[in-house]
Amino acid sequence: MRGKTVMFVGDSLGRNQWQSLICMLAAAAPQSQTQFVRGEPLSTYKFLVGSLSAFVRSCHPQAVRSNDEPLWLLQDSGVSVSFYRAPYLVDIDVVQGRRILMLNEITGNAEAWKGADVLCFNSGHWWTHKGALQGCNSRLIFVLVCCDLVELKKNKLCRWDYMGDAGSFYEDMDRLVAFQKGMSTWANWVDATVDRTKTKVFFQSISPTHYNPAEWNGAASKNCFGETAPVGGWNYTAPYPEQMQVIKGVIKAMTGPVALLDITALSELRKDGHPSIYSGDLTPEQRANPDRSADCSHWCLPGLPDTWNLLLYTTLFFS
Repeated sequence: MRGKTVMFVGDSLGRNQWQSLICMLAAAAPQSQTQFVRGEPLSTYKFLVGSLSAFVRSCHPQAVRSNDEPLWLLQDSGVSVSFYRAPYLVDIDVVQGRRILMLNEITGNAEAWKGADVLCFNSGHWWTHKGALQGCNSRLIFVLVCCDLVELKKNKLCRWDYMGDAGSFYEDMDRLVAFQKGMSTWANWVDATVDRTKTKVFFQSISPTHYNPAEWNGAASKNCFGETAPVGGWNYTAPYPEQMQVIKGVIKAMTGPVALLDITALSELRKDGHPSIYSGDLTPEQRANPDRSADCSHWCLPGLPDTWNLLLYTTLFFS
């Protein structure tokens, strides 16, 4: 991986996984010199100096050659771990002052993805948001970069007013149909543009939320607030996300290999793994009202996204 770039592309769950990988690598090589370039929509954390062989040994103790050299050395390597925020993957264009979610266009975003050696995509959550939740708001968020909270402000780059498809514009359409169209546009770009002999492509499945305690028989709670243990056994009754059928169908039809990181089922059990009211960006009034304010979508770090990255690592190097 010397001189390589690992890029996560998608929504805030992809950012969650990006943050996790940065912290895992930094913990394995605490003396490494690093550089953080914060931008919008692209942010990059670069490891300038230092060996991350300890990370390989912690993930897979047998990952050494006969001369005891780790298979994955990042010493003096300039390895970059990037996140490109594109919740819908496809482009959002401005037409006559209106923001159009272009279901059949992706090149505006995708230009920044070229040249990455590992691409890990995700999408799904934002496609279902309607009304006041449609697109991004201006709420402050805090990015955890190796145990330091870095304050960022969401802008409105992913807000949209209409959907566009093949020259036609719509105020709305069936969101699963729209997701299918957007995913197909992404798949066509990957098949036409990405050289799979040089770039490994992954797609992360839908990360579940825990806002409905009926899904885990939690009669005493209203969401993930106060949950301190995973769901016991497989006693989780939430329906499998509809978007997963779209994702699996699109990936199956692609002409080149894309690895699906199916983290949905294992993540459904972790009702205890969310920031809840402890994300660092809530007012005292909001923290006092967990029924409305608890974040049961994103994940604590260290936490579940570390497991996602162990699966990514294993698939990347041992499948």
